[in-house]
Amino acid sequence: MTGTPSGRMRRTILDWLKDPAAHFPAPPRRDPAETGVTARALAAKLGVPRRTALAHLDLLTRLGLLRTRRVRCRTYYRRDEVRIAEVARMFEKGW
Repeated sequence: MTGTPSGRMRRTILDWLKDPAAHFPAPPRRDPAETGVTARALAAKLGVPRRTALAHLDLLTRLGLLRTRRVRCRTYYRRDEVRIAEVARMFEKGW
């Protein structure tokens, strides 16, 4: 998942979402660490089209590494720390 260019992009997304306040401007009255980050913000930071960012976010969401939250017409993405820790333990044990 992390050896290809796409994998490195997904790894970058997970790293940025670890501390979203440091990497993304906070929208008014929203804490990016609590609410999450939109696909549009991630796409702009990655320098890719929004559809490309959505493809990566959808994969990470289906794997359970990200959680989504709908606020009005936007979807916000944030890390699922519990699931990420579970996956890390699986890889440390050798699967």
